[in-house]
Amino acid sequence: MSKEFDILVIGGGPGGYVAAIRAAQLGFTVACCESNPYADPKGEPRLGGTCLNVGCIPSKALLHTSHLYEEAAHAFAGQGIEIGAPKINVSKMLARKNGIVEQLTGGIKGLFKKNKVTFLSGHGAFAGKSTNGWKLKVGKEEVEAKQVIVATGSRPRHLPNLSVDNKLVCDNVGALDIDAVPKKLAVIGAGIIGLEMGSVWRRLGAEVTILEALPEFLPIADVDVAKEALKIFTKQGLVIYTGVKIGEVKTGKKNVTVAYTDKDGKAAQLEADRLIVSIGRIPNTEGLNAGAVGLNLNERGQIEVDAHCKTNLPGVWAIGDVVRGPMLAHKAMEEGVQVAELIAGQAGHTNLDAIPAVIYTTPEIAWVGKTEQQLKAEGVAYKAGKIPFLANGRALGIGAPEGFVKMLADAKTDRILGVHIIGAGASDLISEATVALEFAGASEDLARICHAHPTLSEVLHEAALACDKRALHF
Repeated sequence: MSKEFDILVIGGGPGGYVAAIRAAQLGFTVACCESNPYADPKGEPRLGGTCLNVGCIPSKALLHTSHLYEEAAHAFAGQGIEIGAPKINVSKMLARKNGIVEQLTGGIKGLFKKNKVTFLSGHGAFAGKSTNGWKLKVGKEEVEAKQVIVATGSRPRHLPNLSVDNKLVCDNVGALDIDAVPKKLAVIGAGIIGLEMGSVWRRLGAEVTILEALPEFLPIADVDVAKEALKIFTKQGLVIYTGVKIGEVKTGKKNVTVAYTDKDGKAAQLEADRLIVSIGRIPNTEGLNAGAVGLNLNERGQIEVDAHCKTNLPGVWAIGDVVRGPMLAHKAMEEGVQVAELIAGQAGHTNLDAIPAVIYTTPEIAWVGKTEQQLKAEGVAYKAGKIPFLANGRALGIGAPEGFVKMLADAKTDRILGVHIIGAGASDLISEATVALEFAGASEDLARICHAHPTLSEVLHEAALACDKRALHF
């Protein structure tokens, strides 16, 4: 006899495990299945998905270590701290990163136990309809569930005809486990992963060259932020080429050669000790047996859903990277909570127009809402307030004067439309802007809120004031 549950969640990444926990809190019998190949010490698949295992968490650990190294090598002396030249022990750095991953992924299993979520080890796929819902295969066993939440995440997109061994040629997985600082590192793709991983290894001493196919640098960000970021990253030592067309990639025993055509149409080639390919991600929908049960997918391989994450099948939902919207862990978590609460008859909600995005470079980059180029394209009348961190006492005190906060507000109603930050602490500062945007706040609302002094948050406050041309400290 097959196991029966109210809800089966397919995938134990950020969206899946959060959906399972919230559904269990609401009184449902819940199971979550996972077939992640990264085994924990007991040999079972690890929960946490790409984010915890080979994405958000381990990359931030490496970014932090490499930032400290660069500070010790280049910034301490300017603050009167005299030390010898620092040395990096890559194996210890990776061990620390791996320890953090093990702690957090193991913690999810503890949360499952606490909330009475059943963990099923194995790949989940649809097998057909049942009397009260759906039959699914999880590994070799059959499971029945009244409701199904698909949260299978995504995987890195690879270049055609190029084998990724995660030794010489790496995607995001191998980029986190490079065992020695390469002399020369090539990166294809100047998106979030490319910039973050390129920054890690540049700080540790690698010569890093990034090749980007798009004609503009970082077009997902506000145009002013992208221009400032390119200037800063170039000054730091990252070599970034845009408008590049990648040709043949040849691998040797210890090196990689990338042939490409630059933006002017000239042929060139790049030789490196390691290559990181970071050209986007693909939703994991192939193994669901979607066609057999009639689950609708779009041309990108994503599961089609409505505004409430409902699919075309009764009792089947989909969240996170397998559906429309940004491929971000926190977006998946919000949708996981939303779906669990909707199943319980509550009013679950995810506002895709108020999902913050962060790039954890130095300085950090973060934004929420519309960019200036989007507002222009849509014909929206707006006003802008822009304040540099250079005018902020706290930023100067911590040695981080680079960047700015830019706020965009409706020219008539003053409602905040977008906030864009490049600077120290941007990943935390964007939260205040997200709250304001979610509650339809005006720039005047933030301008009239008292901000502690001296803090980096005062730059956001000044940007709000600047929307009305009344900045006080710039």
